[in-house]
Amino acid sequence: MAETLTETLSGLRGRIDALDEELLALLNARARLVQEVGEAKRQSGHSGAFYAAQREQAIHARLASLNEGPFPTPALRPVFQEILSACLSLEKGLRVAFLGPEATFTHAAARQQFGLSANLLPERSVQAVFQQVERGRADVGVVPLENSTEGMVGSTLDTLMDSDLRITAEIVLAVEQCLLTRPGLDPACVRRVYSHPHAIGQCRGWLSTHLPTAEAVECASTADAARMAKGDGAGAALASALAAPLYGLEVTRHGVQDQRANFTRFLVVSPNDAAAHPAPTGCDRTSLLLQAHDGPGALLDLLRPFSSRGLNLSRIESHPTRKKAWDYAFFLDVEGHEADESLAAALTELALHCEVRVLGSYPRASQ
Repeated sequence: MAETLTETLSGLRGRIDALDEELLALLNARARLVQEVGEAKRQSGHSGAFYAAQREQAIHARLASLNEGPFPTPALRPVFQEILSACLSLEKGLRVAFLGPEATFTHAAARQQFGLSANLLPERSVQAVFQQVERGRADVGVVPLENSTEGMVGSTLDTLMDSDLRITAEIVLAVEQCLLTRPGLDPACVRRVYSHPHAIGQCRGWLSTHLPTAEAVECASTADAARMAKGDGAGAALASALAAPLYGLEVTRHGVQDQRANFTRFLVVSPNDAAAHPAPTGCDRTSLLLQAHDGPGALLDLLRPFSSRGLNLSRIESHPTRKKAWDYAFFLDVEGHEADESLAAALTELALHCEVRVLGSYPRASQ
């Protein structure tokens, strides 16, 4: 007699259950090995950074190269990120300071990069994030750098100029702005829309079309905006969907940003030790801070060492040094690693014309 569909499905599901049990056993075997690594470090008196971004990146890259499917390669990273996060918490809980409060996009970026088992520490300012890492109260920090619609975050540039921390990774997050309201509030009754200035800027066109009479009220963060909207009977917030349940709101409209492809780039900063200098991967980015002497051809002198070697500058940004009036520094992103022969030569030449500081060489994030 032919096997029935019910019997076929029952057999397949039984095999899936057996594989799940094997996966669970393997996860626990991996966790035990991580515990042994931690014990070996303690017995040897190891004092270096226990979190190695380079090692984590190598694991993700190796597994992606080995994957033959049908499990989708893009799904490998979030799956293994949670495994790495959970195992790392057994050795020592990773402390991640981020620009808070909870439910901001920086919070979402930190969760994406370090997993749910990391100890995420919200801070009220970019400067406070850096200070927590500098003082050893956090292992790494996560701060926003730029949005594809609204541009650079000035407070991050200011803090990078004065800090010795190194950039060890970047995170690119797709940003969907949502309109959050109190349950049952008709959007037509919204009189005030709260949000961070960058979020308001990302949604300016949508607001003028759909809520033309509503006042835009700037807040310190999108999460603060949700908190303000909760207490305002005619208020709404532009924030992430993550903020809605946290503040007792509901998502009235998804994706209200003007540009569908709306991304924010975040930086991971770490103490400037050996672990903060990841080896080249072949797909890297180097961030530089340059302070040139004012005069004719100064900008050309900054660009020539890169163009003459065919190095691609993906970003150049002038920013006030805040030391004296009209004094500017330049932030540059160049493709490649500072250890690459061509980029190393460019940096040597560049040092003849200006002060050069490498803020970090790190793997480029996939978008």
